[in-house]
Amino acid sequence: MRIDIVCKPDKPEACRGTAKNVQEALNKLGVEAEVHQFNDSRKMIDNRIYVVPALLIDDQLRIAGRVPEVDEIVNFLVERPRYLKQVADVA
Repeated sequence: MRIDIVCKPDKPEACRGTAKNVQEALNKLGVEAEVHQFNDSRKMIDNRIYVVPALLIDDQLRIAGRVPEVDEIVNFLVERPRYLKQVADVA
């Protein structure tokens, strides 16, 4: 799983808050993921993001314009098809 956090260089506090909440959600679920933080406008243009911070999970825009809560991120991760398949294989 790949999680991208997109921010502007002049808004570092929003990036830190989003990254902290993403890490808490991953720890809560016990899931490993690649977490990348981008502070450039090229990634914003490529993904048609107009407000920051933005959270992309597996290249799908999930939230933009605010710092997501931990429970929201957990819901985004749980509804992913790959996660549901992994849980089914274990059960």
